[in-house]
Amino acid sequence: MGWTCGTCGYCRPGRENLCPEARFTGYQIYGGYARYSVADERYCFAIDDRFSDAEAAPLMCTGLIGYRTLRMAGDARRIGIYGFGAAAHIAAQVCRHEGRELYAFTRPGDVQAQAFARRITGGWAGGSDEIPPEPLDAALIFAPVGDLVPAALKATAPGGVVVCGGIHMSDIPAFPYELLWMERTLRSVANLTRRDGDAFLALAPGIPIVTEVTTFPLGKANEALASLREGRLSGAAVLLPDGP
Repeated sequence: MGWTCGTCGYCRPGRENLCPEARFTGYQIYGGYARYSVADERYCFAIDDRFSDAEAAPLMCTGLIGYRTLRMAGDARRIGIYGFGAAAHIAAQVCRHEGRELYAFTRPGDVQAQAFARRITGGWAGGSDEIPPEPLDAALIFAPVGDLVPAALKATAPGGVVVCGGIHMSDIPAFPYELLWMERTLRSVANLTRRDGDAFLALAPGIPIVTEVTTFPLGKANEALASLREGRLSGAAVLLPDGP
């Protein structure tokens, strides 16, 4: 998020992430794929010197969204994470720091991703078509797959919450009301607030968050995106400026 109006009914009470006039870097504001960009200092965050540029890059997008998604789960003790990529591997470290119990879900049969998830979470990992050994108090969905919503609801205990952390998701299929009944909650996350950024980036060095990154030169952005889509990367992909 690179700018908000500051005066609307969402900005005034601190819900600037919902501002209808908000503008985003790399979307309405130039700078998403660039060696240099100009930014409004009010929407910039300080990065702790303990992080290199490549290590810090995932904190600024996937880390912040993962953090807000986790906060939407409240004080849930048993957390299920669907889609164990860049956002998940950061949010999981916050969960462990807070003493929560973690369950990771990947594409069925993706043993490499499940091994990565177990290494990060220290807990159970399995396919998204499986039911965890214990009912979840909350499920965080980072994979943009609508079919995961009823699967997560089925794995969630009465009174639990399912939080969709992505910007986009494929259509959610019809599911029986029974999966939502018993006061389960289904909600989405939209963007973030500067308050989220300040809180997360103050927390990250104290945990400390360790981001696992694969770097690509800027000119190989398409290769990085293809690697992500095909599940060939663990953690986050980071583009580095190449040339003068």
